[in-house]
Amino acid sequence: MTLRILLILGALSAFGPLAVDFYLPSFPTLAKAFSTDVEHVQLSLAVYFAGLAIGQLLYGPLADRLGRRVPLLAGVALFTLASLACALAPSLEWLIAARFVQALGGCAGMVVTRAVVRDLCDPIASARVFSQMMLVMGLAPMLAPLLGGWLLTLSGWQSIFYALTLFSALCGLAVALWLPESMPADMPRAPLSGALGSYRRLFGDGVFIGHALTGGLVMGGMFAYISGSPFVFIELYGVPPEHYGWLFGTNALGFILVGQVNARMLHWRGPDFWLRRAVWVYLFSALTMLGLAAFRPAELWPLLIPLFLCIASLGAILPNTAACAMAGQGQNAGVASGLLGSLQFCIAAGASALVGVLHDGTAMPMGEAIALCGLAAVTVALLTRRLELRQALR
Repeated sequence: MTLRILLILGALSAFGPLAVDFYLPSFPTLAKAFSTDVEHVQLSLAVYFAGLAIGQLLYGPLADRLGRRVPLLAGVALFTLASLACALAPSLEWLIAARFVQALGGCAGMVVTRAVVRDLCDPIASARVFSQMMLVMGLAPMLAPLLGGWLLTLSGWQSIFYALTLFSALCGLAVALWLPESMPADMPRAPLSGALGSYRRLFGDGVFIGHALTGGLVMGGMFAYISGSPFVFIELYGVPPEHYGWLFGTNALGFILVGQVNARMLHWRGPDFWLRRAVWVYLFSALTMLGLAAFRPAELWPLLIPLFLCIASLGAILPNTAACAMAGQGQNAGVASGLLGSLQFCIAAGASALVGVLHDGTAMPMGEAIALCGLAAVTVALLTRRLELRQALR
């Protein structure tokens, strides 16, 4: 896989997180602009996650039927138009609706990217590519809040969505010019009428579902952090909005570094080996943060250390769960990718909403949601490993 294709795939897979991270510093500003509170503004985040979950189920069958390029170009165009609609939103209801449509477009890049990697790579090479893409994907949460806070201060919240419009338009141009069709010409084109049957078969594949749920649960914890951190950092501990991105970017740096380490460690052991160890790091860090949050520390820094370790461990968990889940799904790579992403963002939407439901003016709701996701992820990973061993003995 060439560097140019890798960079394009990384940028496309960053659509989902970028459209989240970019506008996080604007939550308090949006609340004032629309005469509401931060909890209602968070609905635009939960709706976005719901759109990502629904849209990926649609793009999966389309990618297996029409190839990878056509659904991808259509999705990027939809994301571009919806981003412009967000910038022009006269009310919170308009913004929430536009965010839903934006998610439906943005998830095309996430689904098709995984399918393209599966087309071009074997399972271990896929894990390496997914880890290398973390370098590109990680720059989104690292730089987006910084740039978002700067644009917010300089030109208002609308400029954030204008920037997303420009970014997606450039990505669409890159796809049109430089991303070839990766679906093999001799691969059977699955009919759209068989999509439900394909999804039903995947739900019956315990190993696939186990890896998908493991990745989805840790992603749920990550989005609980994304949803809860603006309140905890900015309002509870008084971090200026323009400085919020530095804290967010530090955690993203850990995510990037662990992703690159994971790519190298795959030379010695497979993705399933490192996955089983990384989920325990995630759980230990999440429980430590929850315990510290219970004491309601006067300063933020005690919470930042376990939070950093928690988010950094995702650099090993997410690429390895994707590689393990997609292994053996060649002919159904689009459908498998769509279901994988949909499960992940269904859980992410639930975890994000849970933070809002539990809101009590402390850091506890964010910590509780992250720890709950960690406990569930370790449990599912252990059960999936037991199922793999049982199948290997048959």
